Amino acid sequence: MISSNILKLNDWVLRYRQPEGEGPHPTLLLLHGWTGDEDAMWIFASRLPRHTLLLAPRGLYATPLGGFGWHPHQIGAWPSIDDFRPAVQALLELLTPSFFPGADFARLSVAGFSQGAALAYALALLNPQRLTALAGLSGFTPRGVDSIVQAEPLKDLPVFVAHGSQDDLVSVERARRSVETLEDAGARVTYCEEPVGHKLSAACFRGLETFFSRIYPLPIDKDRYE
Repeated sequence: MISSNILKLNDWVLRYRQPEGEGPHPTLLLLHGWTGDEDAMWIFASRLPRHTLLLAPRGLYATPLGGFGWHPHQIGAWPSIDDFRPAVQALLELLTPSFFPGADFARLSVAGFSQGAALAYALALLNPQRLTALAGLSGFTPRGVDSIVQAEPLKDLPVFVAHGSQDDLVSVERARRSVETLEDAGARVTYCEEPVGHKLSAACFRGLETFFSRIYPLPIDKDRYE
């Protein structure tokens, strides 16, 4: 298991992995789903490039079922992009060199699961200039993004989307519509769909690993060639 540390910073609780060396390090933000916490996304850590700084924050809102989420609990409607704006703004205020001097925020990517994927999509659509790449796992695009998508804010952004065709929490039809929305926004989407439920299949795990290894290839050790 990859070692990590817990950081308490203002109102945030985060699990993080600091790579060796001074940096600055390419940075991956990991956003958990509804009822998750800072530990929930660590299942992906071993499959992500070891030279990246991993940041996995705890959601800002306690949920009625325990754990945390990324917007206040609501019944009967899928969240809109406006529901995620406070969390997006809070994350942007967190992701600064003053808090993380070893991070290279010019090489920032985000991966989210379920509600965390919806937040990741909201973050990308509202602040596309901040991201190098994006991954949405078992997720959905928020409501109310049509006018934003028309401007193609994600032009040429590499995006990985994974979903289970047997997902009974977020339907595969909703995931397929999300892919269309992301492509309409200009993104270059790699889509992995497998016959599983609300989780990642082994094949999509490998796809996620391959996707980020291409975004963040291992740096060349110059000392070995001098």
